[in-house]
Formats: sequence, C-alpha cells, structure tokens
Amino acid sequence: MSTKILSNKSNLQVLFEDNHIIIINKRAGDIVQGDKTGDKPLSDVVKDYIKEKYNKPGNVYLGVVHRLDRPTTGIVVFAKTSKALPRLNKLFAEKEAQKTYWAIVKNKPNNDQDTLINWLKKNPKNNKSTAYKSEVTGSKRAILHYQIIKKLDNYYLLEINLETGRHHQIRSQLSNIGSPIKGDLKYGFDRSNKDASINLHARQLEFIHPIKKELITIIAPLPDDPLWKACL
Repeated sequence: MSTKILSNKSNLQVLFEDNHIIIINKRAGDIVQGDKTGDKPLSDVVKDYIKEKYNKPGNVYLGVVHRLDRPTTGIVVFAKTSKALPRLNKLFAEKEAQKTYWAIVKNKPNNDQDTLINWLKKNPKNNKSTAYKSEVTGSKRAILHYQIIKKLDNYYLLEINLETGRHHQIRSQLSNIGSPIKGDLKYGFDRSNKDASINLHARQLEFIHPIKKELITIIAPLPDDPLWKACL
C-alpha cells in the first residue's frame, strides 16, 4: 500500500491524520523533540500545523510516541489526544507496531539475510552505542533481522525489521558486521553525506489503530535523492 501525502505545507509531509493520530515523513536534520541545540523540534512544527489548519486557540496537545535519530528519515508518529497517547505508547512498547527500515550500505554483509543478536551499551558522553557479542555491565540485548533486497551500482539496499528498539541499534549492529550505513561517520562510514543525513529510512509501519481498531499501513516516500530513487 502506497501512502498519499496529505499535506506538504511548510515542508511538512503528513502521511496520515485523523482525530487521534498524525504521522509525519521526517526529513534528515529534523529533531523529533527539543534538545540542547535549541533548534525547533518537529513536534513544535506539527503543533503549528495543527493550530493553523484547525484554527485552534491556545495550546495544541501533541504527544511524542517515539523518535528517530536526527540524520535519519521516515515515519514518525504523534498522538493528537491524551486518549491516544498511552495506548500508542503501550502498542510500541509491546512491539505490536511492525516497523520496517531501509538502509543503504557499501560493504555487502556476509549473508544475504541474517538475524543479528548483540548486547548494546550506550555511552552518553559521545552519544554512541557499542555492540558486544555477550552481555556486559549496563548493556541491553538487541535483535534485528535484515535481508538484501537490491544491489545498486556501488551499494546494497537492506530491509531491516527490529525485534528490539535500542539506542542507535541499526547503526551500531550493521557497523559491527562491517557494513556501516552510507554517510554514518559516527559508526564507521568513510565520508559524510553532503546534507549530513545517513541513508537510513523508516520505510513502513503497520499497527492496529488504538481507538478505531483498524489496521493502519503507512509507507513513507523516500528522500528526493538519486541514490534513494535508484532503490525503487
């Protein structure tokens, strides 16, 4: 199922919206929530969009359900009501939302498809996670499944499904097998992308709507970039 972009106002790509939920196709460089940089977060941009679209007086309610790393693109879900937020939080926490990512790597993994199991430990000082083969103090178990779905001229397109949602999990685990994501200097790629992005995209999300109990399937269009276009 392809997703029609409902709105592209102010460079905000709205993929889905109803009374309870709004789903955005995040651009590289956007931060989902405010941080020490002081840059305007995507959550505030979405609030502005809702306030203007519905001519809402006063403050707009918006709950952040999950995040994507700043250089990553793709699907981000927000709750528009206090009824939806805890239900969406529970749905994501209990892994009832099926998330699929696409990643572009230069170095072909040893196997065309595989399950990666590591123990990840986050270092807050450099905001980086290290993958270990066995448990170390302060680490968390991380599991992902990948398969190569396309051979590009000089790269490989991987499709990734997460069993766990750890800090920088995909970036760290792919780097650990010698296949860092294109543009990801932090995890071992040899050069950055011009726009400071990395080629990791939250491509698809499936979940049961927490209020309407309907299956929602969202596919986020790829960034407007020649290499990403070659993936289709």
